[in-house]
Amino acid sequence: MKLYPIETGNLKLDGGAMFGVVPKVMWSKVYPADENNLCNWSMRCLLIKDENRIILIDNGIGNKQDEKWLRHYYLNGEDTLEKSLKNIGVTPEDITDVIITHMHFDHCGGSVKWNDDKTGYELSFPNATYWTSRKQYELAVNPNRREKASFLKENIQPVEESGKLKLIDKEGEYIPNITFKMYYGHTDGQLIPHIFTGNKTVVFMADLLPSTAHIPMPWIMAYDTRPLQTLKDKERFYSEAIKNNYVLFFEHDLHNEACTLKDTEKGIRADQIGRLEELV
Repeated sequence: MKLYPIETGNLKLDGGAMFGVVPKVMWSKVYPADENNLCNWSMRCLLIKDENRIILIDNGIGNKQDEKWLRHYYLNGEDTLEKSLKNIGVTPEDITDVIITHMHFDHCGGSVKWNDDKTGYELSFPNATYWTSRKQYELAVNPNRREKASFLKENIQPVEESGKLKLIDKEGEYIPNITFKMYYGHTDGQLIPHIFTGNKTVVFMADLLPSTAHIPMPWIMAYDTRPLQTLKDKERFYSEAIKNNYVLFFEHDLHNEACTLKDTEKGIRADQIGRLEELV
């Protein structure tokens, strides 16, 4: 098995939204903001080559939305999904499986693209099976008012209509060496893939834990729909991660790609921090 971080570019989000009730005087010491209180975040995905499968976890924001919409997120950086795949010699047609942790636009926007004449949409990965949880899919197509703006039908409907969408009802190993676990604090039915490399378990953190700065228990995004559930989610995950020495892979941490955890007098904190290839 080989693992490849896939950079798809960065976006900026309000620091207060990303850190919830934590005061700026505290979070700004560990994650910087600009003069407009915006923090820069990666949209880092993960590609896995394992025997005859090539698996992509999440796929960034995509490029279907109009310029006015994209301006709200201050996209920046030179990386794109297409460039990053090309750099490792993978074409979109090579992808056999796409795991969508959840259907917020910055995680699944690259699933679908314009067709050649921009009269409609087509799958970005035409030969892939797309995986997400049934709970998340049902929420995405019938969203609550809190999350409605994060679910874009053009990211979801074409995948469903293709017949290539597989919906997961319970935790388990649906792809060899990858177990899907579900968490509910950020959004209902978020899939968190646990990847068994032979030597280590790598966990793709998605929005269960956006960055190393969010490791302390009360550091929870205001975007989370049920922050008290997030506390329970983190507690459950941490007990497993410490026991099994998981390597955490971060989708949104611009500064840190991966880390392990340790239990300290102040609670769970990052232990080793570095590139994924250094920790696996």
